[in-house]
Amino acid sequence: MSALAGVQLQPPFAEARRTFEGIVQYLNATEAGEMTHSDLERALEKKGRDLLRDLFQAHLDTRAPGQATGAVRAADGTDRPRIRLQARQLETVFGTVSVNRAGYGQESMTSLHPLDAALNLPPERYSHELRRRVAEEAAKTSFDEVGMSIQRNTGGEVPKRQLEELVARAAQDFDAFYQRRHAHPDAQDTGSVLVLSVDGKGVVMRTEDLRDATRKAATARTHKLTTRLSKGEKRNAKRMATVAAVYTIAPFVRQPEHLLHATLSRFEATPRPRPESKRVWASLEKTPKQVIEDMFQEAASRDPPRHKTWVALVDGNKPQIRLLRQMARKNRLDLTIIVDLIHVTEYLWAAGRAFHPEGSQQLETWVQQRLLETLRGNAGHVAGGMRRSATLRGLAPTERKPVDACARYLLTHAPYLKYHRALDQGLPIATGVIEGACRHLVKDRMDVTGARWSLAGAEAVLRLRALRSSQDFDDYWTFHETQEYERNHQALYADGIVPTTTSPRLSLKHPHLKVLK
Repeated sequence: MSALAGVQLQPPFAEARRTFEGIVQYLNATEAGEMTHSDLERALEKKGRDLLRDLFQAHLDTRAPGQATGAVRAADGTDRPRIRLQARQLETVFGTVSVNRAGYGQESMTSLHPLDAALNLPPERYSHELRRRVAEEAAKTSFDEVGMSIQRNTGGEVPKRQLEELVARAAQDFDAFYQRRHAHPDAQDTGSVLVLSVDGKGVVMRTEDLRDATRKAATARTHKLTTRLSKGEKRNAKRMATVAAVYTIAPFVRQPEHLLHATLSRFEATPRPRPESKRVWASLEKTPKQVIEDMFQEAASRDPPRHKTWVALVDGNKPQIRLLRQMARKNRLDLTIIVDLIHVTEYLWAAGRAFHPEGSQQLETWVQQRLLETLRGNAGHVAGGMRRSATLRGLAPTERKPVDACARYLLTHAPYLKYHRALDQGLPIATGVIEGACRHLVKDRMDVTGARWSLAGAEAVLRLRALRSSQDFDDYWTFHETQEYERNHQALYADGIVPTTTSPRLSLKHPHLKVLK
């Protein structure tokens, strides 16, 4: 006879029925009849959670104790023949419930619980659905706000430290999720231009989580104030996040003359094709090289036969350009690297102010003329012309500094300023997507006043924000729960085979059945 046999049965949903009848009586009572609709709505929502918790508990009771139909053997090959009923709590979106399940053990060995595997319970207290709510909220707002939101909108409660731990665990399968995607869905049906873009954005970190060189500089600095960083002191308080974006887009052929006015006013008169299947992400843990390698892997999943036109958009960062060229050679790719037109435009505006007053028509005309020549592929001539003009006007070194800076920028990046060729092929020439990603992924969430991030916490939040921005969160969470099952349950059993369970309706109040806490 089974060690758990002979237990009396009780109606499993009796408590839930009593809760339901209590709600009906509440609604029929005089007190409810005198409430406003909003007060009634709030009260009913709370009582509804109580009912759902009782229903959840009743269902768990019908599946308890989850006795295995055969022998229980651990991953190390040892059998677990001793059976005892063991209880654990589970914090859900409805509130706290208890799970009473058969534990299969052996002396000095950890018990195995087949019912935990059947329910895919996490080893910690908090349910996967509650973790999902925490992850989604943490991607949007501060941990303090997350805690208040969970307490206000669910029946669960999670302390702040546990919130941070849950967020880190929720994001742990990020890389595995994207690595398993060998072919991007619908990649062949998108535009023929495949765009890769990379940039950087700083995040204020705890001193111990800064990169080595930055941490040494931060340790050596002195502070003017005790409660905050003064101007200039934040320079050694940040760790650079590498931000990446990959998307496809249809070609959009233009001429420099058509583009000029639209570029200066930051929009184009003719609607441009929209980016398709856009994925954006950022990492503080990984080096820029690692992020760029991931970016090429993501791009390759969208174009395995290399039929699309590959374009890399950057802001002129030399190390990034060098890494892009190295990766292109390594993968034998015909990669067109283009430096963002908006950055060039800002350099031209700064240089123009050395010659003409701010806000004047002469300044705008000066910039338009040189921008048009740059769009025509004559960046070198533009650089030489402004330097000669500064010399002829006898500008002092400080006055001509922005002119020389602009000229150096144009000459240094001349190989990546072939805008006339890019426009003829319909290629994008501005980094709006990656700049938007830097703002949305990093600045809007990480640049909170007074915040100093830990590396693990910041990386997890960036991953969750990236999943939401790329519209991959739902697919990721399904994958994450599958990984949790493999880690927390399947890996514990011999050959990864979890025993099947029976679900008799057992009363947990039987006097001869010992419940271990």
